[in-house]
Amino acid sequence: MQPFPHHYDVEAAATVAGDVMIGGRSLPPLASASPAEFGGPGTRWSPETLLVAAVAACFVMTFRAMAMTAKLSWTSLDCDVVGTLDRVDHEIRFTEFHLRVRLQIPEDTNEGQAQRLIEKVERNCLVANSLKARVHLDRTVEVARNAA
Repeated sequence: MQPFPHHYDVEAAATVAGDVMIGGRSLPPLASASPAEFGGPGTRWSPETLLVAAVAACFVMTFRAMAMTAKLSWTSLDCDVVGTLDRVDHEIRFTEFHLRVRLQIPEDTNEGQAQRLIEKVERNCLVANSLKARVHLDRTVEVARNAA
């Protein structure tokens, strides 16, 4: 890992109508538009869906790194996130992120260690930690039983 601080440079460009193009150094361009809830087409990544996706991707990537450090054996991790956008005190903002995490581990892996690692990842996900909204986590750890 590189020393802190890290800087992430992203740009967005648009004309009067059409998609907003998002790009960054060494990244492919991404077409973005308002979500259907704000009168957009609902067929492009929006700032709202990108933010929710960032929470999900950060959780998974943080888990991957921490599992490697902890030497935890695992086979798959799914993280579904629902972000709730609402009006609070005359301000529209995300008020909640609900994470549903399903971790599958081999039969010989310590389930308690897996549970503790998921909790540690929740506390250390830098994207979620950077938001004002509450973050909720539901988790499922599945043990893959060997067919005998």
